[in-house]
Amino acid sequence: MSENQDLGSSNIHEYTVSELSGALKRTVEDIFGHVRVRAEISGLKRAASGHVYLSLKDDKAVLDGIMWRGTADRLSFRPEDGLEVICTGKLTTYPGRSKYQIVIEAMEPAGIGALMALLEERKRKLAAEGLFDAAQKKPLPYIPATIGVVTSPTGAVIRDILHRLRDRFPTHVLLWPVLVQGETAASQIAAAIRGFNALKADGDIPRPDLIIVARGGGSLEDLWAFNEEEVVRAAAASVIPLISAVGHETDTTLIDYASDRRAPTPTAAAEMAVPVRSELIAYVEDQERRIKRSLSRSISDKRERLAGLVRGLRDPNSLIAEKVQHLDHLESRLRQSVLNGLSFKKQRFAGAEAKLRPQLLSRSMIQYEEQLINFDRRMNGSMAVKQARAADRLNATVRLLESLSFKRVLKRGYSIVWGEKGKPVVSVASATAGRSVEVEFADGRAGAIFAGNPGSERSGQVPVRKQKKPPAGKQGQLL
Repeated sequence: MSENQDLGSSNIHEYTVSELSGALKRTVEDIFGHVRVRAEISGLKRAASGHVYLSLKDDKAVLDGIMWRGTADRLSFRPEDGLEVICTGKLTTYPGRSKYQIVIEAMEPAGIGALMALLEERKRKLAAEGLFDAAQKKPLPYIPATIGVVTSPTGAVIRDILHRLRDRFPTHVLLWPVLVQGETAASQIAAAIRGFNALKADGDIPRPDLIIVARGGGSLEDLWAFNEEEVVRAAAASVIPLISAVGHETDTTLIDYASDRRAPTPTAAAEMAVPVRSELIAYVEDQERRIKRSLSRSISDKRERLAGLVRGLRDPNSLIAEKVQHLDHLESRLRQSVLNGLSFKKQRFAGAEAKLRPQLLSRSMIQYEEQLINFDRRMNGSMAVKQARAADRLNATVRLLESLSFKRVLKRGYSIVWGEKGKPVVSVASATAGRSVEVEFADGRAGAIFAGNPGSERSGQVPVRKQKKPPAGKQGQLL
């Protein structure tokens, strides 16, 4: 029995690893060449080449998957972890790792409910961050000079917007062409919004005063790019006011909550962007007519009021004559008031001068005295020798004068007769009888009266009787 088994086992074909892996690959691809798998995405990664690697799982098993770049670019939504999807593709093996995987040829969300749940979760997250707050909304410019439009360059949306702008208010439009559906649509839309904001106001390309992000209608999957977090954050961060016009009136995407204004359609967005030029012209013309009528009525009313006031006025000449007379009276009073004021000030000044003069003189004397004292102090030292010499000369002169003085003659017994007015009597002819004179001796003076006849004048002597010396303090008599 064992020999038969050994012989049998020796007849089994021997495979190489490559042969066996190739056989398995062909078997799997033949049997599972076209399958649909419903699962949850996990571990999604996008390679630099653009290929997407992920895992599809349920509560019991995991299946590796790969989606080539071309397929990923055609998706109408962006796959992410946790999203339940339905994948269509074929199973194959990867001999290098002894693994089997699904090559995904198409992917769609597993029903609207899954997308709606993801949308609501994302909406709550972004709202909690304040991206939808009304306080963040910016007012739209009334007449924008330049409008930037982010949309597909080939669709009907851009034509509708341009046509509506041309009808209402022709405006310069800048188109930033983007994909509005597919895997890369979200990144292109976000880049366009940021690009318009990055333009310089004085650059070669004018910076838009308003941005319109627009797309036509479609399913939730078709509009999913405008629900992507990257697009919503770019719209909320836009410094330029932004209008979202995605889908039809009933379609709502997350960019609508982050934009400054939501338009139900792209055409409505153009109507929001600019006013109607003809209506503005009509409004301005109406305002002009109203202003003219108002001014005309106001001028007429003012003219009538002025006429009434003129009628109530007196003759201007009489009014002027009264004012001239009053002016002359005021001038006279002013002149007299000035003269009186000057006189009063003069009297006060004189009184103040009289009071101040002694004080000024006293202060001046004190100042001069101080100056003299200072001068005397300065000169004492330098004049000491000169004063001594001058004193010596003065003493010598005094001694000389004393030696020549008549006082010394009087001491030798002579006397001097003094007449009236203090003049000496120097001749007999002047000695008139009865004339009162004073005789000065060496020790004083004594009164005397001339006596005798004219004959006695020949001898030139006048008899004089000597009297006793009168007591001290009494005037003596010569005769």
